[in-house]
Amino acid sequence: MDRSRQRPDLVIFDCDGVLVDSELLSCQCLVDELSGFGISLTLAQALELFLGRSTSAVTQHYRELGQAMPADFPVRLKSRVLIAFERALHPIPDADTVLSGLRVPNCVASSSDLDRVALSLRVTGLAPHFGDRIYTAQMVTHGKPAPDLFLHAAEKMGARPARTLVIEDSVSGVLAAKAAGMTVWGFVGGSHYRGRDGQAILSGAGADRVFAHMSDFWEA
Repeated sequence: MDRSRQRPDLVIFDCDGVLVDSELLSCQCLVDELSGFGISLTLAQALELFLGRSTSAVTQHYRELGQAMPADFPVRLKSRVLIAFERALHPIPDADTVLSGLRVPNCVASSSDLDRVALSLRVTGLAPHFGDRIYTAQMVTHGKPAPDLFLHAAEKMGARPARTLVIEDSVSGVLAAKAAGMTVWGFVGGSHYRGRDGQAILSGAGADRVFAHMSDFWEA
């Protein structure tokens, strides 16, 4: 049987763009915050460069380009994002149904800070599905596309990487899961994939399967 279709021992969900439809909101916040520092970035560029990446990756990117970043950039960006999420964040359609019916151990592994993930799950009503089974880039040395976060989550959950399934919406997340030796399904049902060929993007990164509707989660 194709390993990508076997029922896993653990399912790891990314949060942004997989459980909550947050990527356009957060990328717009990034564009607006950088604009205040005189840095021009379009929404399309933000999605291309930073989808699935941590705030520290944004800072590192611009420092490598010789652009000095204000010391309070992470705090200011985080504040802007949390306000936007409180006002306008929605769950991915049918995410609650999938989680309610899931009979496999599961957790969240996200590049976002723990309090941002917690807020995202709270305002969308998904928090009860996970409890404290939330792992973030703050907990490891290297964030996505390095495998550290997924390996950390699997270790904490007592699962072997080869028997772990990751659900991801970004190239960096797919690369991280493959580097960890895990099966990864690309999800392209978030609003940030409208008008973009998510199938080609995530398949090209190595996703074992790409799907666009949570209602098709277990569809063969």
